[in-house]
Amino acid sequence: MKNFKTEQEKFWAGEFGDNYLERNQGEKLLASNLNFFTKALSRVTPLSNCIEFGANIGMNLKALILLMPALQVTGIELHEGAAKKLSEVIGEENVYNGSIYDYPVSEKFELAFIKGVLIHINPTMLPQVYDKLYNASLKYILIAEYYNPSPVTINYRGHEDRLFKRDFAGEMLDQYSDLKLIDYGFAYKRDVLYPQDDITWFLLEKK
Repeated sequence: MKNFKTEQEKFWAGEFGDNYLERNQGEKLLASNLNFFTKALSRVTPLSNCIEFGANIGMNLKALILLMPALQVTGIELHEGAAKKLSEVIGEENVYNGSIYDYPVSEKFELAFIKGVLIHINPTMLPQVYDKLYNASLKYILIAEYYNPSPVTINYRGHEDRLFKRDFAGEMLDQYSDLKLIDYGFAYKRDVLYPQDDITWFLLEKK
């Protein structure tokens, strides 16, 4: 049994995480992700590598590899089963199976990104996660989450204290003076061709 720092980690590492990885896969999601990253990264210079915080089974990284075949990718994933499937996509040597909180940032990547994960982080741990994202980034940070101008907690599939909405990108911009916003957008769940889960994304760059 792993030692978890928060109840949210324990939640995602267990049965709920099992069910999540079964729900979030397939060709339709891959197509939506291809469309998403084409838009969200339209203003970046060519990338040679990236790291995803909370990569699950690799649906985001699959899309990025299709868009940029030479891209070297790394993924951090808490859930053991998801990390195993992720290893089949990007290679075991490129997967860190463990908590974001414990990930040792020893390398910088041209893009560090997180998508649909900050909303599930215990709010008291957000500064630590922001530090990890910032320190792992050589140039760009992409944040794609549910947005709210002020912090709120939402019931998530019948569970309390498992989903938190706030202005994550704004908090990072306030915390790090050398970050600037270079693009942002919204992906709607009712998009006829390429739905996402009402995600607002923000592309930040180190000055």
